[in-house]
Amino acid sequence: MSLQSVVLDTPAGISARLGWDPATTVHDRRRILAKELIAAQLGCEVKDIKIEREAPRSFGYHTQLIASRDGADLPIAIKTASYRAATIVAICDPGLPVGVDIRDLQPDADELRQMRKHSHLLDESNVPELVHHWTHAQAVLEADGRGVRVAPDHVRLNSARTKGWIPDRAMQYALADVSRDAWIITIAYGLLPKA
Repeated sequence: MSLQSVVLDTPAGISARLGWDPATTVHDRRRILAKELIAAQLGCEVKDIKIEREAPRSFGYHTQLIASRDGADLPIAIKTASYRAATIVAICDPGLPVGVDIRDLQPDADELRQMRKHSHLLDESNVPELVHHWTHAQAVLEADGRGVRVAPDHVRLNSARTKGWIPDRAMQYALADVSRDAWIITIAYGLLPKA
C-alpha cells in the first residue's frame, strides 16, 4: 500500500490534506503531504519543493517544518498532527495562528482516561462526543503555541464548539471540523480580538 491522501474542505487561507499509510513513516507522511499542498498552491511540480526540519534552538524545542524552492525559504507555515497511520498537514500564512488535531473513534484505555481527566463534558461516557471535544481542545492548544505548558482542561469552548480560547489570553480561535471518513479532525485558527 502506498500513501493515499485527500484534500480537506478548510477555511479560507488554510489548505490541508489528510494522508494515511501504515508503511510510510510519520516524518515521510508529513513531508509528502506538505510538498503536495505547497506545489498545488504555487502551481509548480512537487519535486521543486524541499521540506526540511528547522534546527532545534534548545533542549525541548519543538522544531517546525520549513519549505523552500530553488534554495529560498517560502513564507508558508506548515502545521501537522498525526495519529496512528494517519497524518494531517495544513499550510497557511505564517502570521495566522493555526493548530490541528486528529484522532479516530477508538481511543485506547489510557487515551480515554486522559480525555476524561481534562474534559468539561457532563456525559464522559459518550466516546464520540468526548473525542470531538478532545480534538477541539488539542487544536486550540496547538494554535496557542504553548503546548504542554497549558493543561487541556484550561481550554474553553463555546456551547456550539465553533470557538475556543484559553482564559489567560485575549485570543480566540475559530474551530473547523474537517473530519473525513473515520478520522475526527479539527483545525483551530486565530480570530482577531474584538475592540
